[in-house]
Amino acid sequence: MNKYLDFKDAVSLSLDIAQITNIQEITHIENSIGRVLAQDIFCTKNLPSFNNSAMDGFAIKATDAGKRLKVVKTILAGENSDECLGNNECYKIMTGAKVPNDADTIIPIEDVLDYKNDEVSIKENVKKNACLRFKGEEKALEDVLFNKGEVITSTMIAILASQGIIMLSVYKKLTIAVVSTGNELREPWESASEDEIYNCNSYAIISLLKEKGFNATYTGLVPDSLEKSIAFVKTLKNYDVIISTGGISMGDADFMAEAFQSNGLDIAFHGVNIKPGRPVMMGKMENTFVMCLPGNPLTAMVNMHLFALPVLHKMQGSLAIHHDIDIAKNVQSFKTKAGRVNVVLGFYKNGEYKVTQDNKYGSGMITVLHDSNCILVTDDVTASISEQESVKVIKFNCLYTNNQVNLFN
Repeated sequence: MNKYLDFKDAVSLSLDIAQITNIQEITHIENSIGRVLAQDIFCTKNLPSFNNSAMDGFAIKATDAGKRLKVVKTILAGENSDECLGNNECYKIMTGAKVPNDADTIIPIEDVLDYKNDEVSIKENVKKNACLRFKGEEKALEDVLFNKGEVITSTMIAILASQGIIMLSVYKKLTIAVVSTGNELREPWESASEDEIYNCNSYAIISLLKEKGFNATYTGLVPDSLEKSIAFVKTLKNYDVIISTGGISMGDADFMAEAFQSNGLDIAFHGVNIKPGRPVMMGKMENTFVMCLPGNPLTAMVNMHLFALPVLHKMQGSLAIHHDIDIAKNVQSFKTKAGRVNVVLGFYKNGEYKVTQDNKYGSGMITVLHDSNCILVTDDVTASISEQESVKVIKFNCLYTNNQVNLFN
């Protein structure tokens, strides 16, 4: 019997135990990009707030189509004008200017038949309400502008500013601790012998988190000692999330699982039927979510995309917690191994997917990540992917959505 948890069950379980932060704070819209709304935002001012012209032209009554009209007034943007049209009269009007209620159609300057001596000839074929933007046609008072859980973007800022809304209630940013383990590791600023390895995992993970809108703190290396690991983990309980790499396999020096359990970790799962990335562990330690990832850089980064980022988006309060899947045409056949879920690196461009290095690379490799921009996830019965087969891929720079899509073809 397979002792490892099914991949889909692991993804579902990790999201189930993730709790949305309940701490909110007030921030100015200038500092709100990438933050998550903690409250619904309602329309406080009609969009637009008055009937206005979409073009430079002439404001007429549609019933005057085909006539020659006298221009009785020119209306500029920002001006108010009382209704004053008589028979066979119209206004000259500029883009954005308020349209008096006695006009119902705008004729762009370039569409009139003739204009001279303050008189204009209108063509016969006129569509009523053309080029006229009506009060509240975009959004009316009390309409919901944005929902709680939406991630704030620059386009949202434009709408908020148009409403006179400058202060927002957002969820407090998660505090995330990033930890690496292993006596063989050295920091990049230290000297390393041929038998030692520079710690790249923590810096890669922190950089990825920053790209995705999260802040993280590197808290250092944990030596391969159970006693020291327990003491180190104890100091991290004030963080919302702990992400560690290494130390959770079955080796003699893999102490992290025991160190976390000694500090009260309730393990949701330890081991997933996936390659690469089998020794992944997740759980809750009091109020802290713990993600323990494998030590190999490739495997750690793959699991960040598959497991960690969706969990973090949920904890941050975002509605968009699922990968936005792209459909691609596979351009080169390759083999996978049945009996487990396979994660295959590749490159996606113009609707096509090409496997990285024929899917022949080790989980300890680093440069293959740079050569790839997406991953494909197979089910546990797939032994190969054929040329021209339609596949589903997760781009490394993918957006997130509130709609869950089955990854398997």
